[in-house]
Amino acid sequence: MATLKDVKTKISAVKKTQQITKAMNMVAASKLRGAQASMEGFRPYSGKFAEVLGSLAEKAGEETNPLLEVREEVEKVHIVLCTSDRGLCGGFNANLISKAKAFKKEKEEQGIEVIFTNFGKKGRDWCRKNKVERVDEYLGVVGANFGFNVASSAGQKLINGFLDKTYDEVYIVYAEFVSMARQLPVLKQMLPILPIESAEQEIEKEETQYLAEHICEPSSQELLGELLPKNVYVQLYSALLETSTSEHAARMAAMDNATKACKDMIENLTLLYNKARQAAITAELMDIVGGAEALKG
Repeated sequence: MATLKDVKTKISAVKKTQQITKAMNMVAASKLRGAQASMEGFRPYSGKFAEVLGSLAEKAGEETNPLLEVREEVEKVHIVLCTSDRGLCGGFNANLISKAKAFKKEKEEQGIEVIFTNFGKKGRDWCRKNKVERVDEYLGVVGANFGFNVASSAGQKLINGFLDKTYDEVYIVYAEFVSMARQLPVLKQMLPILPIESAEQEIEKEETQYLAEHICEPSSQELLGELLPKNVYVQLYSALLETSTSEHAARMAAMDNATKACKDMIENLTLLYNKARQAAITAELMDIVGGAEALKG
């Protein structure tokens, strides 16, 4: 049985760990409120933007803009992987990396080359460890306060590479915030931009509802030339907001579970401490009684 000093030291260490996890839970909860407000405020704009643009793209056709052109032969695919910079958020990063890893394996089995752009250190570290080709990396973005300029600058690089035929398709892997207890890893195609019906069939596998025709001024072709690049920025910014919110929610849940685990450990160690203390007292009493009996004899 462990000595009293050892058990007491363990209890003290677990109590300090509990204080840290409780503080991290409170910090994550504080950051989550701001991130969730930004995400929920941007969601309707992002969804409506994609809906209108997809409807215009469907009516205009692929030949209207090179960003709509689906290439016959796909030789190289670019994946934008969004993860966090820090750990201690459960399986959040592992799920995102697994999603990207499975898609990468699927493409490589088809003889397609895969390259990455990383948002976050965890995804960057995974790419380095597995010697995956990386084009760019953005650290200190996910989980922090960032502006639309981050998405626009990164999105412009993706567009330039697509137009230069450096790669033929662009996908993004990010975490969609569903609830405090659920954050889903999502794989979404960014380039070429799919018409609304094709996109919904690809992602949701459901029948699309009728969409009213949008009246455009100037023509839909001119509008597409202006709005298609912005659509990439909007979808990338939306994905970063979703991932940031999901990270804080995942960390909050993980730290809450860690705090409860510390509480259970303290209870078990306290019980062990009491048993060790009782055993020590019993041993001392037996020594005293034994000594007294020896003196009598």
